[in-house]
Amino acid sequence: MTDQQSVIFVIDDDLAVREALDSLFQSTGLNARFFESTDAFLQSERPDVPGCLVLDVRLPGLSGLDFQREMIKSGIHLPIIFITGHGDVPMSVRAMKAGATEFLTKPFQDQDLLDAIHAGFEKDMVRRRKASDIAALQERSSTLTSREREIMAFVVAGQLNKQIAAMLGLSEITVKVHRGQLMRKMQAKSVVDLVRMADQLSASFDNQQSFRVG
Repeated sequence: MTDQQSVIFVIDDDLAVREALDSLFQSTGLNARFFESTDAFLQSERPDVPGCLVLDVRLPGLSGLDFQREMIKSGIHLPIIFITGHGDVPMSVRAMKAGATEFLTKPFQDQDLLDAIHAGFEKDMVRRRKASDIAALQERSSTLTSREREIMAFVVAGQLNKQIAAMLGLSEITVKVHRGQLMRKMQAKSVVDLVRMADQLSASFDNQQSFRVG
């Protein structure tokens, strides 16, 4: 996926800054959308493509740092590049700890901003790929029967077929059949592969549902 398919969202209440950035992005062939407030950004329709957010720290009403926190709560995962004319070390540390991609103090070099934007695009593409992979895993796991899910939990915990059979009161051959079915449905090539999938699913469910025993 190329940067030309990605979008930069800019929130800055200074018209001069928006115009300067618009000129820069047009000269480099980057797609950008501009907003003078966080409310205008939230009310807009955002295309389902990789992107990043260039955000002014000091805005009327909700500050950029506060908006960063609200985005996290709202499930908006765009990488953020902060720009400010009044930055300080504690402010930048707070922004970076909360997941910002970059914190640039005006006046900054155009190339520094462009580099941060490309890094933001890459970060968002990686996140989107991971989300797609998790969605596919969840789809596959939804096809498992309750017995297959039960056996999967024992398999990823390292239990052998005969141990699982004893614990569930089943024959070893029955466990072997269920195990083969769940491996096929999950498209797991090995137990190690299955454990990795179980860990990803468990993390995606925020530990509300686990494929681990115990």
